[in-house]
Amino acid sequence: MSSHITLDHGSGGLASQNLISDLFFKYLSDPILHRLEDAAVLPAPGGRIAFSTDSYVVDPIFFPGGNIGELAVNGTINDLSMQGARPLALSLGLILEEGLFFDDLEHIIQSIAVACEYAGVPVVTGDTKVVPRGKADKIFINTSGIGVVDNDIEIATGRVREGDIILLSGTLADHGITILTSRAGLQVAGNLRSDTRPLHFLVEKILQQEGDAIHTMRDPTRGGLGTTLAEIARATNLCMEIKEEDLAMHGEVRAACELMGLDPLYLANEGKCMVIAAPDKAEAILEAMCSVTEGSESCIVGKVTKKYPGRVVLTTVSGGTRLVEPLSGEPLPRIC
Repeated sequence: MSSHITLDHGSGGLASQNLISDLFFKYLSDPILHRLEDAAVLPAPGGRIAFSTDSYVVDPIFFPGGNIGELAVNGTINDLSMQGARPLALSLGLILEEGLFFDDLEHIIQSIAVACEYAGVPVVTGDTKVVPRGKADKIFINTSGIGVVDNDIEIATGRVREGDIILLSGTLADHGITILTSRAGLQVAGNLRSDTRPLHFLVEKILQQEGDAIHTMRDPTRGGLGTTLAEIARATNLCMEIKEEDLAMHGEVRAACELMGLDPLYLANEGKCMVIAAPDKAEAILEAMCSVTEGSESCIVGKVTKKYPGRVVLTTVSGGTRLVEPLSGEPLPRIC
């Protein structure tokens, strides 16, 4: 087999068939996928169907803590999870640039398989296209996912109320600053790593324990926590009050942000869940979040008030306050 992807691999002919059988099926073993039908037919689950799709163009495609493949799997699983869905299956669409190293593609497909196995969510259908050199950047991935939401679960921004508590499942800005330093070739002391991970185990835990008390959930990816909170504030005309001292960050992330002059509130997270919940259940939800690996560093970071309707207010460590506006512009393109 060629050491590089060629246009022939996207022809639909023998090279395409060999790519599927020799590489994709080597790692992606779901029997529905192996039927090679035009669509996957799945058993109809009880409850309501959740459906999501996302495309991944991250640069670089390999970074400390992950690569574009597992990022695509985890990202779509997390989008489903934020609606309280149990992810059932994924599709995998690949756009490959002619000249992509075959070894790099195999590494990515292997990572996809490992991520799917860990999450318990298989790839059941897919597609591959190859474009000429210069018409893409190595590899782009689209993943779509379906899941099921129990009929008694209702996760929606409109449920947010004054007095609600804001929780976050861990540290800020790990993914965003890791991508930036990797792209720039910067060496920062410590262990900068992306936080890409699936969140459905954490979500399942807290929904089982306090489902009705959870009003909304988000994974603060592009635009970071600041933009995510700003969107909710504007949608509800309520004030999101957060405290700087409660926002956890790894030391190396903080140092890198200060070095680059970046605000961690606006940097992407790829394995963090923000929960807004009823105040009387917040401590129980926090305890449940901390009981799973993905939420071991969870903390309460703020509350919902009417102080400044439609705004996000940050109380700084010095005791001052500042408004947190939605991200304007894109300081870190191709983050996912």
